[in-house]
Amino acid sequence: MKKLLSALFSLALIGAICAAVYFNQEFSWRQVNKVKGMYYVYKGDKAYRELEMQDAIKFYNKGLKLYPGHYGAWYNLGNIYASYEDYYSSVHAYSQAFKHNPRMMIARMNYGIISSERLGDFDSAIKQYDNIINTKRRLISIPYVFNNKISYKENRAIAYYNKGVSYRLKSLYANDDWELQRKYLSKAIEAYKKSVEINPNSYDTQYNLGLAYHISGNYDGAGKAYCKAINISPMHYEAHYNLAILLRKMGYYEAAYDEIDKASTLITALDENSAIQQYAAIMMNDITRSVYNNNNHRKRLSDILDEEKSKVKKHMAKKDNDIKAKDDKDKDSITSVGINFVNGKIVATEELDKAMLENFGKCGSIKYFNTEE
Repeated sequence: MKKLLSALFSLALIGAICAAVYFNQEFSWRQVNKVKGMYYVYKGDKAYRELEMQDAIKFYNKGLKLYPGHYGAWYNLGNIYASYEDYYSSVHAYSQAFKHNPRMMIARMNYGIISSERLGDFDSAIKQYDNIINTKRRLISIPYVFNNKISYKENRAIAYYNKGVSYRLKSLYANDDWELQRKYLSKAIEAYKKSVEINPNSYDTQYNLGLAYHISGNYDGAGKAYCKAINISPMHYEAHYNLAILLRKMGYYEAAYDEIDKASTLITALDENSAIQQYAAIMMNDITRSVYNNNNHRKRLSDILDEEKSKVKKHMAKKDNDIKAKDDKDKDSITSVGINFVNGKIVATEELDKAMLENFGKCGSIKYFNTEE
């Protein structure tokens, strides 16, 4: 009797399932297609990890045709199209990713960057950055386990920064409409300042804030921002270079020479574009002429050169005394403060690197800019 009841129950269950499938054929086929789609997405993910991009595109497209709601596949597809510089396909894929998952901020961020910097669609980019900035998230912090507060703040800082970049680029397309350019530059500055409030130690943000101030004619703001960028990352030449241009414009030729000298050194060390090296050399010559044509500046330059010569003489005298004090065995390897002489050649030490970093990180020209807002 129990076996009969068990068999009847099984038959009833199978019948119910068959009836459910029959009366909900659309839903049933959707689930079947979803399973098939997930399989193709899995194959696409595997190809993506192995950098077989053509296979990844093929499998992702097959999977998304069956299961269009897989936002992860759309996002990866957007990355692949961007790597192939197919930017229109890329932004379409990113838009589908955050359409199916509105809280996928990385897809919105990438959409904005491609739209602004590759397609010139600044308004669409700014719209997505605003979406990231205005999206409220529940902050969760579990010590040593999970903390989304940091990533949330970083996303907002990056979104404000990218928004500033979009407005600055937009100002370049305002043609000769200076009022419109000022409007967009003002919005760029506002966005950069918001980003700096969240992350004050971003070289890129401080530098671009200085650039926006510089273009808009706010030299005090530009100088302070360039100096902050230099303090943060002394070995990036861009802030030194632009600060030199600014100081020359303001008539502070000695300070301008110091900054262009640092910029030129860094450009040469980094093996940057020869055109940049050439322009830096031309600018240095121009600043030197400006200094030399002014009697006060010429005297100051002469004093600086005499002071440097005196330091070199003292250093070499000290070096000779050190060499004499060493045994013949040690003559080939003599160490002084920050400099090693090995077989007659100067070899940088950790102390020398530190001294150079401190020197390049100093921004003595900050005194020329108003410290009050």
